[in-house]
Formats: sequence, structure tokens, C-alpha cells
Amino acid sequence: MKKSVLLIIALFMASLNLRPAINSIAPLLESIRTDLGMSAAVASLLTAIPVLCMGLFSPIAVKAGGKWGIERVIGLSLLIIGVGTVIRLFTDSVSFLVTTAIIAGIGIALIGPLLAGFIKEHFPNQVPFMVSVYTVALTLGAAISSALSTSLENSFNSWQTSLAFWAIIAFVAAVIWWLFVNQQVKKSAHTATSGTKVQLPWGNGKAWILTLSFGLMGMLFYSITAWLPQIIQGMGYTKDYAAIALTIFVVVQIPVSLVLPILLRRFHSRRFWLIVESIIELVGFILLVLNIEPLLASALIGIGAGGLFPLNLLLPIDATDNAHEAASWSAMIQSAGYVIGALGPIILGWIYDATNSFTSAVVGMIVIVLIMMIFQFAATAKRSVNTLHIQGESTR
Repeated sequence: MKKSVLLIIALFMASLNLRPAINSIAPLLESIRTDLGMSAAVASLLTAIPVLCMGLFSPIAVKAGGKWGIERVIGLSLLIIGVGTVIRLFTDSVSFLVTTAIIAGIGIALIGPLLAGFIKEHFPNQVPFMVSVYTVALTLGAAISSALSTSLENSFNSWQTSLAFWAIIAFVAAVIWWLFVNQQVKKSAHTATSGTKVQLPWGNGKAWILTLSFGLMGMLFYSITAWLPQIIQGMGYTKDYAAIALTIFVVVQIPVSLVLPILLRRFHSRRFWLIVESIIELVGFILLVLNIEPLLASALIGIGAGGLFPLNLLLPIDATDNAHEAASWSAMIQSAGYVIGALGPIILGWIYDATNSFTSAVVGMIVIVLIMMIFQFAATAKRSVNTLHIQGESTR
């Protein structure tokens, strides 16, 4: 089998593990809250903590990748995700479950920015397609875990077993990564910086604009991921109906991720597609707050989210010239961006505890979409990009 095919399979399997530890929580949240006696604010931490870890540990990922090689660190991170997930089988307290979220979050955090560098290094001429592979796998992992968690809970009569089940794909992915990637690239001694220091572009204005665009996108995405079933149940719909809505929100992102690279080849403007996806998401939130066709609203929000994520991933890759610059920019954007994103589920939990309603929170998300569109215009302005080490040009 060709080396490139093996690397694509490994990339797909690694990306598949970036969401189950997060998305498997929401369908089971009612059972978890009942068994462990959690408030909405505390329950929101189960989604927020992995996202926060993705923010706090992204800079460490770049340093580790530079020292030991991107490929080795990704392989180790898959094992960390597996461990953090499998020990959920023994959950008997809020503190233990939060600890598992931290462990899994660290593994996810280390992989995220390094996959951008991996794509830049091994597929420099196929970046949009490979980002599509990454996002399709990521979304598929989210969809499967969202759709099957309740069924697994019913089958095993245990939400703990349902949560721990997703460790299987993490350990399988770790084995595949070792066989396909570490063996394939060991002759080239792994992608490492060979002593060259790559700093994060904290002083770069363009990088901060990309960060805010990514962060607001993440705030919306993780808020809906954590609370969509509860929002819809609060409108008077059943738990099963709410679970279907969450599944639709996730599943529609898969075809969007597949079609987007084709659309980008025909019409290259990043700005155009960012705004189109944002408008679609905005319409979905408006329908949701008005309680008009929640399933359609969920689909529209999912279509928007499915396009905005890969588009935001492309921006730092477009702006850089090599694998470690791409990883450096992605690490900064994901570091600060995920911290911003982690606030979304927490704020929604606080609002619900204070008002016993999600209406104000959904209105707030509509406002966030509008603010996000302003940063998207700024992020795609045609200007030179100055990083700490390179000169490049932004992609429209």
C-alpha cells in the first residue's frame, strides 16, 4: 500500500478520537446529573474542561512536537485519550468524572495543533483535501458518540460503561498510528525542529484576529454540543426527540466537510464561505429561539458549524510556509481560542441555573454570531502576514 494512503488512514483514525470523550457526555447528561447530583453549572464543566485543556495545553504540544517529533507526540496523545476515557468505567463521584475529563482533554489538546503541522509536512499540496479528511473524521467521531451513547447506556444499563466504550477506538488508533506513521516516517527521523526554536506568534495582530474568529466559533459549537438536548427538552419535547436533534446537528456536518473542499476549488474566497456558513448558523439560532422546527434549526446550526470549523483551520495553514510555523500558529489560535470556546457551556449553565430557561442564552448566541462575522471580515482582509519568523500572505 502506498505510503500516502497509510498516512491518510492514520490521520483519519487519529482525528476520529478528538470528539467522543466530549460528545458522549451530552446525551447522558440527565442520567449523570441524577446519579451524581450535579447542578447545571457543574455539569457544564464536563464539556468545558476538555475544551479548556485544549486551550491550555496547545502551546505545550508545539514544544513537545519540536523536541520529540510531531508523529511521536500524536501517538502518545492517543494513548492518553484512551486512558482518560476507559477509567470512566469506574466513575462514582463528580470529582472522578471531572478528572477523566482533564486527562482526555490533555490528550485531545496535544493532538489538535500537531495535526495541522502533520498535514503541512506530509501533504503540502493537498491541504484543503487533508483538512477535509481531518474534519470528516472528527465529525464522524462526534456523530457516532452522540448517536450511540444512549443506546449503549441502555444495552449495558450503565452510563459509565457507555462513556468508557469510546476508549476502544483510541487504543485502536494508537496501534494504527504506530504501525502506519511511526514505521513509515522513522527513516526521516520524524518531523522535528532540529534545535530551531519556534515561538508562538503572541505579538502578531493577525494571529489574534484569527484566534478571536476561532474562539467565538468554538464558544457557539461547544455550547450547542453541551446543551442542545436540554434546550430542546425545555421547549417541551421528549428526550428522544432532543437526542435526534443533537444527532442531526452532528451528522449534517459530515457532508459539509466533504463538499467544502470541492466548493473551495471552484470559488477560493475564504471570506465568502465563512460568511455564508455564519448566516446559515444564524438562521438556525433564530429558528431555535422562536421554537420553530427544532430539527431544522439543529440542521442549519450543524451546517454552519460543519463549515466554519475547517475554514478556521485553513486560515493559519494558509498564512504559514512550513509544518512548524503552521503548528505554531495553530497552537496559539487553538490555545486562546479554546479557552474562549470553553466559556460557552459554562455561561449557559450559569444562565440556566439563574433563570431556569435557555432563551436568554440562545439570544446571546445570536449576538455572538454577528460579532464573529466582524472578525471573519478582518481575518480575511488582504494584507501581508508577519509571523515571528516568516513573511507570507493571507488568503482571502
